[in-house]
Amino acid sequence: MPLIGYARVSTEDQTPLPQSQALKSAGCAEIHEEQASGGNRARPVLARVLERIGKGDTLVVVRIDRLARSLSHLLEVIERLEAKGAFFRSIQDPIDTGSPQGKFTLQVLGAAAEFERALIRERTKAGLASARTKGRVGGNPGLRAKDPAALRKVRLARQDGYIERLNETAQDWVPHVRRLRPDLAWEDVLRIINGPLPEARRWTQSRLLRAVKAYVRDGFLPESVLARAGRRETDDRLPAIVAAIKGADPGITLQAICTRLEAMRERTPRGRTSWQPSSVKMLLERAERLGLLD
Repeated sequence: MPLIGYARVSTEDQTPLPQSQALKSAGCAEIHEEQASGGNRARPVLARVLERIGKGDTLVVVRIDRLARSLSHLLEVIERLEAKGAFFRSIQDPIDTGSPQGKFTLQVLGAAAEFERALIRERTKAGLASARTKGRVGGNPGLRAKDPAALRKVRLARQDGYIERLNETAQDWVPHVRRLRPDLAWEDVLRIINGPLPEARRWTQSRLLRAVKAYVRDGFLPESVLARAGRRETDDRLPAIVAAIKGADPGITLQAICTRLEAMRERTPRGRTSWQPSSVKMLLERAERLGLLD
């Protein structure tokens, strides 16, 4: 099974060479290097690796902290890999989701994370109850008095918190929106975004539109993505969708595009639910004639 290595350093002063050498020694024929903060979940190289990794592949890192700095992020990445039938391995840590021992370790980590969240909830409830018995009322005095400055401060804080949460998932949807809008309708863009995502992380159209509008407002996306989609002939719709999938990942195989279309519940030109590489090839050729491929 293919082993795909991922090496990360935080600053330009550091070198990923020791990690790459260790990954090569572990049998990784393909190694991706990135310079980015471990706290940043929207890393472009990691996003491309997770997008392109396929069934049976194994993502390998030297240490867990090279992939994720938090347990929640680690479990999120592993969940994405499992949804694709792929595995995860850390050379210096006892985690290999392709082995029973590694799966057990992962379950223990997940249980520990849930236990920690439960403890935090209980401590918060106990603290609030204790404060109430002493006559202290929680909350912001300015909000209780409906002070405009306090209200504005809270509103801005909520907006900042919302943007931070969006940044954690930006690699899932921003590249597709930037590339496909307004050429494709929102319904088709949504299906392309949700295709590779596990059920728990899929978007609704209203959530996606809200996220896009927030990014446009803050200048992360151009206003043109919100323009009305132009009319497209019915016969051109499937070539446009296949071209969009190919454009987002130029190295994707015909079979992988078939899998993506089936995950999107997209029917073939003859109305079937099962796709064949020959059908995808035909649509790609049509897309090229229509000028839909770069």
